[in-house]
Amino acid sequence: MSTDTKFTLPEGTATGIGSMPGEAAREAARTATGALEIMPFLPELPARGPGADMIGRTLGMLVELYARLEPSGWRFGDRPGRDTRRARAWLGEDLDAMEEFTQGFGGPLKVQAVGPWTLAAAVELRNGELALSDRGAYRDLAESLGEGLRLHVAEVRRRVPGAQVVLQLDEPSLTTVLRGEVRTASGYRTYRAVDRQVVEAGIRDIIAAADAPAIVHSCAPEVPFGLLRRAGVAGVSFDFSLLTEGDWESFGEAAEAGTALFAGVVPGTEAGLSDPAGSVSGVRALWHRLGLAPGALGTSVAVTPTCGLAGASPAYARAALVHCAKAARSLVDNPE
Repeated sequence: MSTDTKFTLPEGTATGIGSMPGEAAREAARTATGALEIMPFLPELPARGPGADMIGRTLGMLVELYARLEPSGWRFGDRPGRDTRRARAWLGEDLDAMEEFTQGFGGPLKVQAVGPWTLAAAVELRNGELALSDRGAYRDLAESLGEGLRLHVAEVRRRVPGAQVVLQLDEPSLTTVLRGEVRTASGYRTYRAVDRQVVEAGIRDIIAAADAPAIVHSCAPEVPFGLLRRAGVAGVSFDFSLLTEGDWESFGEAAEAGTALFAGVVPGTEAGLSDPAGSVSGVRALWHRLGLAPGALGTSVAVTPTCGLAGASPAYARAALVHCAKAARSLVDNPE
């Protein structure tokens, strides 16, 4: 195992979720690195088409497993096709752009990929059912994903040798997998809920295979903070507006355990951005309500948009990331 798997959140951290508007890799990389001093990230540009979306990009990272886009969605195939080649080419282009704008960078650098459970709930087997339906298929997918992520992280470390690479696993379907709400191909029934211990072990195995500190991101309600903490994540990324009173205890326990909390508070689409400190007023209020140490706020909570920025204009995307950075700084300077 690498010695680069421990992670401490620097004070005043802000970052993006992953997706950015447009199709220009250099412009997106310039924004993702220039607007964020502490945790820049590798942008995703889904506007380019299939293979640049988060599912297609991650499928392009798999080792000895291939998928193609069918009318019904992504489906595994026997050999790499046009969609796989396109996904890999775009990822290479994005890595080139990121490398250009991170020369001499030292600090946490975030990359993103779809986590194993959301991927299994999004890709069909040859029979048209999702990989989630077959335990053996899931194991093959998870092994391939783990190896692909290990190679991806190693490549980023090679290109930006001063950076600590942090892996974000996107798991927007995690709650529906746990609740048995993922629909079958027919739409008339749902797949059986996956046991929480199995889900936890699956995430733990992917983190170990990737050999990097990992954040799990979900912009869905009911993020399972406790499960993710037990799985060994370094951080949890979520839409703060979706937290309910029922989530508060788990939020507090994660904070006390040293799990970094990436609070999505800045709108991902066009909105007025006037007061950075006001954007995190809800975070500050919850922190105080839970009786957590005010001085720990700025090193426990990072600030992000609520979700990806692909639906925004390039100008707004940059403004939103700058706003996140200022809001994160306010948690350090004015924790109370």
